[in-house]
Amino acid sequence: MDGWLNEVQRRPVLYIFCSSLAFRLLQTLLKFLPRPHIVSRDPWKSYKWKNLSVSLVHSLLTGTWAIFCVFQYPVMVYELYSSFTPVSYLLIVVSTGYFIQDAVDIIVSGYARESWEFLLHHGVVIWTFLYAVLTSHYVAGAVVALFVEVNSVFLHSRLMFKMAEVAKDSHLYTINKFLNVSTYISFRLGAQFYLTWYILVNYSWLDHAGYFLASMMLMNIMILVYFYRLLRADFFSKRSQSNGIRKFAQD
Repeated sequence: MDGWLNEVQRRPVLYIFCSSLAFRLLQTLLKFLPRPHIVSRDPWKSYKWKNLSVSLVHSLLTGTWAIFCVFQYPVMVYELYSSFTPVSYLLIVVSTGYFIQDAVDIIVSGYARESWEFLLHHGVVIWTFLYAVLTSHYVAGAVVALFVEVNSVFLHSRLMFKMAEVAKDSHLYTINKFLNVSTYISFRLGAQFYLTWYILVNYSWLDHAGYFLASMMLMNIMILVYFYRLLRADFFSKRSQSNGIRKFAQD
């Protein structure tokens, strides 16, 4: 196993590139799956559906993978800077490839303006994960950060339900709504705030702590704003008002 890890660590950029290609291939294959008619007839919704489908697969894969890594080697939760396993290192390589592919796809598809929130998020994640992969530091921190993907499964599903115009009072939407908010608090907010706390407590000796703290603060602001929008739309509003504005991260 160590020999295999050394091979990946010697050529991390190559394996990240292979991961990006794999997710690109997945995106191509998902085009052949049926989708709601209301989505197919709108180019913007059709693109969003395709993009979210790939994101959903990534979330299912990496969210489960991240939890497995922590169960396999629990010390990673306490030693976010230096501890990791070959499986957890590969997880960050694979996830980095996904985020690069997704960012490039958004830009090339011509929807960068509508998806600026996603691009900002991806930019922070890519540089942070690349640092972890290239230096082998903060790998465990990146694994804990991927706990948010457990929530992303329900967050992406919610957006797809809205595009397919699934009724907000339907059982399917209601179940997903409560799973979404509960995992948002536990896996997304919990993971983000734990990482922020860890950096603050160990700031004096962590490498490039200032950069990582600034990145975490930016991410914290983003997820709190989106959490407010989520609660407003699903729990405190009778109807969504988009005013015809095309936006990837809609309420």
